[in-house]
Amino acid sequence: MTAVDDRPTTEVGKDRRRKEDQRLITGRTRWTDNIQLPGMLHLAMVRSPFAHAKILSIGTDEAKAAPGVHAVFTGADLADSQGVNINAWPITPDQVTPTHLPVPSERVAHTGEIVAVVVARSAALARDAAELVDVDYEELPAVLDLKEAMKDEVLAHPDAGTNKSAFWQLDSKAAGTGGDVEEAIAKARQDGIVIEREYRQQRLVPAFMEPRSTVVDPTGEQVVIWSATQVPHILRFAIAATMGIPESKVRVIAPDVGGGFGGKLQTTPEEFATIAIARKLGKPCKYTETRSETMVSAHHGRDQWQKMTLAAEKDGTVTALKVDLLADLGAYVAIVGGGVPVLGAWMFNSIYKFPAYQFNCQTVLTNKTWVDAYRGAGRPEATYAIERIMDELAAEVGVDPIAIREKNWITHDEFPFTTVAGMTYDSGNYEAATAKALELFGYDELRAEQKRRRESGDTVQLGLGVSTFTEMCGLAPSRVLGSLSYGAGGWESASIRMLATGTVEVVSGATPHGQGHETAWSQIVADRLGIPFENVEVLHGDTQIAPKGLDTYGSRSLVVGGEALVRAADKVIEKAKPIAAHLLEASVDDLEFEAGQFTVKGTDKGIGITDIALATFAAHNLPDGVEPSIDADATFDPVNFSFPHGTHLCAMEVDTETGQSTMRKYVCVDDIGTIINPLIVEGQIHGGLVQGIAQALWEGAEYDEQGTLVSGSFVDYTLPTAADTINYVSEHTVSPSTTNTLGTKGVGEAGTIASTPAVVNAIVDALRPMGIDDIQMPCTPERVWKAIRTAGAQQDKAPTADAQAHFGEGAPNQDPAAGTTDGAAQ
Repeated sequence: MTAVDDRPTTEVGKDRRRKEDQRLITGRTRWTDNIQLPGMLHLAMVRSPFAHAKILSIGTDEAKAAPGVHAVFTGADLADSQGVNINAWPITPDQVTPTHLPVPSERVAHTGEIVAVVVARSAALARDAAELVDVDYEELPAVLDLKEAMKDEVLAHPDAGTNKSAFWQLDSKAAGTGGDVEEAIAKARQDGIVIEREYRQQRLVPAFMEPRSTVVDPTGEQVVIWSATQVPHILRFAIAATMGIPESKVRVIAPDVGGGFGGKLQTTPEEFATIAIARKLGKPCKYTETRSETMVSAHHGRDQWQKMTLAAEKDGTVTALKVDLLADLGAYVAIVGGGVPVLGAWMFNSIYKFPAYQFNCQTVLTNKTWVDAYRGAGRPEATYAIERIMDELAAEVGVDPIAIREKNWITHDEFPFTTVAGMTYDSGNYEAATAKALELFGYDELRAEQKRRRESGDTVQLGLGVSTFTEMCGLAPSRVLGSLSYGAGGWESASIRMLATGTVEVVSGATPHGQGHETAWSQIVADRLGIPFENVEVLHGDTQIAPKGLDTYGSRSLVVGGEALVRAADKVIEKAKPIAAHLLEASVDDLEFEAGQFTVKGTDKGIGITDIALATFAAHNLPDGVEPSIDADATFDPVNFSFPHGTHLCAMEVDTETGQSTMRKYVCVDDIGTIINPLIVEGQIHGGLVQGIAQALWEGAEYDEQGTLVSGSFVDYTLPTAADTINYVSEHTVSPSTTNTLGTKGVGEAGTIASTPAVVNAIVDALRPMGIDDIQMPCTPERVWKAIRTAGAQQDKAPTADAQAHFGEGAPNQDPAAGTTDGAAQ
């Protein structure tokens, strides 16, 4: 046996086209809605048109008599079997958490809540019959405004007695991580600078590509559930914990899932209802929502008011930061919804050295769709507020926004650095990322152009937006989560199966929904074991195949799941070593492993690890006492979060006559540690950028005074298309993480976190000479134009013909802070 050393062994860092794409783009895949089972029935949901109402009666006779209808179920019919939507993160012991039944029988608390379910031979017949269900409601007062809800004058849940769900605080003085905030602010009021601002994080819809779908087969020994979910393992636990089914009798499969962005990090009423009805009928059942149902009933994201108080010395050195946060939970406390605003507590201080810090968060219930994680989950909200107010500090001091950040950020030689919020950032280099971004952007040249435009009175002004950020991701050390009353751990599991014919099966508990895990995981294992990339098969998303896992969210898959893979591979090598020594007639201590080969030091004698897999399968010549397997499992519980960072720069041209804002250039330089697959990373960054930019410019979920979602379709909820975006320049610096073997950090949320403030800062920068220091998102042309008019920049001019044509004759008299979405955002 001779060592072969001519194979490439460096998959990590290589551009690899995704393995998944071949089947996805050729239609050789299975989305949940593609699944067809013999005798399968289809469900349609009857949903409340009211934001808050009593259910007086439900007439089902006409629906039951409709063609093809098998049954109609109300909440009363399902009361003994439907389970309950769980809240896994009660952030305080006294958190007010209304019971969230999948199908309530007495009262609805938001528009779109399910009140009955029709079962029929086809989805079309079920939907037709659903219109025949006659529900008699008594409409109740609804609370829809976040600040009004704080008054407790109208209650989202009258039996709760309050709309205030929980109050949570992080105080640096009490925690021993910093000084007294109030003292620092008081001192700054006397001899420094105090800036106070209030920012609005509008409500967003995750708007994933594939609507949610569930198929349930109750006819075998197990209840088998296919679901378009990010969290099959968590869903399995929730089903067993609330529906009375032994966990061993529940199998959850997440087939190919068409996007999630946090929107499928949920146990949904529709899943529970489908399971309950399938079990009652003893027949397979399917429910697939329409796009309109996605918009009104799948959970929403963001929705906060952020009151920021920043104290600094006169030269711009920050001395204190106080955050008072109001967060709308919607009608119910979702699975991690109560904790999402709290995730921002450790990130409002961002990359800056604040000596004193306080974060106060009040979560509030309203009669709107429930709110939970959306790409970034608490971190984008925090980054937006701190990057906006740092620009305000720069304006107050009279320096460039870059200069104010350089004055206050953590320098590269200070890592590891423990922040005022108590987080230990292990590695980073903000100077390097910023310097590279400035060079790629042409910052000085654009500033010179901006000056020329201002001096010439150009009607199209140029603004430059800066956003520096860090985030905590790779959720997370289990002990930390336990200390925060989070209902699960933060570990991840992986297995490696060495097959006799030389191929390898990798089993991962991290469940992808578009991230490219099968490709990246193959690269990691190929490098670690020294085998061809093509010979690695990745299995995931099925609790029977991958029984252990905590799934995919919070940019945790690579830094936690990837590390579990590395450790499993290392165990494979260690298990193979004594067998290799035996076959080579050598001592274990004399063996070296490299490029898939065990060799005896100082000789050319060697054997490949795939040869050992075959020898182990045959088991003809193994050492005494060694089991015939080199397969291995590993579970990794991280010791810390990971902290990617970056600098994003945006140039926006703002037409002061029409309010139209057009992106001129966008550059981002992100530091995500070691990069496994640059091609995948580029896709993640670009997708994240578009979502963050869309929040800044276009997207917003809006309700009318009755609690109806008026932006309930893509006609009114303005998602960008490729035609609305530009080519982004994205580059990287590398500061490897010190908390995992690969040196990786998360990337899935980076673009979304950093881009929103970069865009808004650019628009405000263009208009700051007019006295404008904020525009509420989304910064539609209407809102920008109104801000210009209100600021008095054109007080001596009548509205231009272009503006009148764009907004209509009545537009100038509308409230400049009105929360309407401009349907003509592009």
